[in-house]
Parts: sequence; C-alpha cells; structure tokens
Amino acid sequence: MRFSRHARIFRGQLDAAPFAGVFFLVLIFLTFNSQLVFTPGVRIELPQADGLPGTANPTAVVAVDRSGQFYFENQIIAEPELKQRLRGMADKAKLRNAQLTLVVLADKAVPNDTLVRLAEIAQQSGIKELVQATRPRLAPQPLVPPKP
Repeated sequence: MRFSRHARIFRGQLDAAPFAGVFFLVLIFLTFNSQLVFTPGVRIELPQADGLPGTANPTAVVAVDRSGQFYFENQIIAEPELKQRLRGMADKAKLRNAQLTLVVLADKAVPNDTLVRLAEIAQQSGIKELVQATRPRLAPQPLVPPKP
C-alpha cells in the first residue's frame, strides 16, 4: 500500500493522561460493583413470587434471618419487646381508624414454626393482617399446557 507524501506516521510520545483517566474510571466502576464494598445489614434472601397483593394499610416491618432472630426498626429485638412495640403501633393505628398490617421480611430458609410464632405475636398485639414480602422473579414462569 502506498501512502501519499503529505501523510506521516505519528512518531511522537503518547500522552498518558487520557489513558490514566480511563484506567481510574474503570477501576472505580469495578470496585463499586464488586464484593469488595461492604454493604451493612443482615443478608435476607426473600422467596420469589409474582402477582401477590400488597396492602394499603399502615405497616410495621419485621425481618427474620436464617437463625430465627427478629429485627424491628433495624435493631435486634426480643419477642416480649417486639410484642409491646407492635401493640403500641396497633393502638396508634386504631386511634386513626386504620388497621395495622405486619410485613414480614423472612429469609426463605426460616423454619415455618418461627413464622407461626411471629404470627401469634402479631395476633396478641392486635394486628389482624400479616403479609409476607417476596421478590419478583427474574424471568416469567413458563406456561405448562394442561394434560389431556
């Protein structure tokens, strides 16, 4: 291939500043998207479900981890204190003519008896409705044709 005489190949030094800038941006993106960044809190893996109803009532949220430990307002809480705090919130909701709903953020590995115990605590506190939080499925459930 012949080059015309007025076109010359660049033989000077490359400027390192743009390369360094791109390198540090990529480094920042990889750092923030990796497991190197510590996210505080308790890891709870919610079960997957689609199309479940929510609630329009005021809510109180209780989280339950794999070991069966209860968390209320981002703090570990014992059952007697949880019952007392839920009763106070239910009484405040009744003063406003509303029904308090308990939203349970339970890990999918939590035993069923722990959830039943939490439902009993809610019932004793005056809460009539309990809703379990779920996360949506990443892909829709495939339709299975009915068997003939």
